[in-house]
Amino acid sequence: MTYTLSTTVAMPYDAALAATRDALADQGFGILTEIDLAATMKAKLDVDLPPQVILGARRPALAYEAIGIDPSIAAVLPCNVVVRSTGDSTTVVEAFDPDAMMGLAGAGALDSVAADAKQRLTAALAALSQED
Repeated sequence: MTYTLSTTVAMPYDAALAATRDALADQGFGILTEIDLAATMKAKLDVDLPPQVILGARRPALAYEAIGIDPSIAAVLPCNVVVRSTGDSTTVVEAFDPDAMMGLAGAGALDSVAADAKQRLTAALAALSQED
């Protein structure tokens, strides 16, 4: 089972990170958290990773609707989006697939929320692919 939505863009990491923020904002997502994974691993384990960040993206209306249906869904929010350098001019952008989240939570009343989130995340990734 695949658990991410992914696109590879022909742009340097910093440009892809900025474009990802813009694409998410265009779909109504805000960034709640940001984890510099490469810096964290260097500080904690003294290992080197390519530049990459985990963005905790959330769309308040979707989060509110989901929590109203199943308060425990908050444990898997926000939607994680990873921006990872794979070379000087290539970057991968991946988002946790809301369908996979529904596999964890169980099907049912949250299906429409997951479908909305997936459509918006897929549109954000598609917008990135059109920029390169």
